[in-house]
Amino acid sequence: MRNIPTVTRYLLIANLLVFLLTGILQRYGIDLNTIGGLHYVSAGSFHWWQPLTYMFLHANMSHIFFNMFAVWMFAPMIEKEWGARRFTIYYLVCGLGAALVQELVWTLMLSNMSGSVDAGTLAHYAYFMNTIGASGAVFGILLAFGWLYPDIPMFIIFLPIPIRARTFVIIYALIELFAGLGSVAGFSMDNVAHFAHLGGMLFGWLLILYWRKINWRDPFEKFMRDKEEKDEGRFDNYHYHKRV
Repeated sequence: MRNIPTVTRYLLIANLLVFLLTGILQRYGIDLNTIGGLHYVSAGSFHWWQPLTYMFLHANMSHIFFNMFAVWMFAPMIEKEWGARRFTIYYLVCGLGAALVQELVWTLMLSNMSGSVDAGTLAHYAYFMNTIGASGAVFGILLAFGWLYPDIPMFIIFLPIPIRARTFVIIYALIELFAGLGSVAGFSMDNVAHFAHLGGMLFGWLLILYWRKINWRDPFEKFMRDKEEKDEGRFDNYHYHKRV
């Protein structure tokens, strides 16, 4: 843990402590996942702190393990590259952006349901909408890793050949997109907030574009190129400088 950068280390510790606290408080009838989880903004169960607290809560051991494993794997390199302050801002923006996208998805879902169910049923359904987990911020971390280190080889379980980090990120994003569309269309019934994951990536991408001052009409130019970053410039802790 001493070799892990400060913010990444605190994120790991905070998530683990909250997970343990959640289990302890459940024995006394206090459900932190309900209190701190993200609820639909227009429902009576929504509170102002939930867009922040939901990203530190997890449903079970596998949920927190895979999220924190991804943070442990990818976040240290990003924090060392950007610095603690910029990385903290990025992580929170991705998590909050994922919450915003999830709220928009819920709004569309309820709008589509409004013609087939009565108002009471709709309000009851909205009241119990809830999502938790750091996955939105984690997907933002994956996006940043693929952007900063696009050519680092990565190995995926059951795939015997290495693939580039940027290819891994693109494949993962496409999987989430199709899984989310499948959930909306009724082809799958999982409880995963796929569009929140994509929301974390989207807001991370927009924030990097803002920091790098890349023309929004050509957003993938840096992400898709084969040239090394150092050939064109350097993204330091605060600015993107073109070489002259």
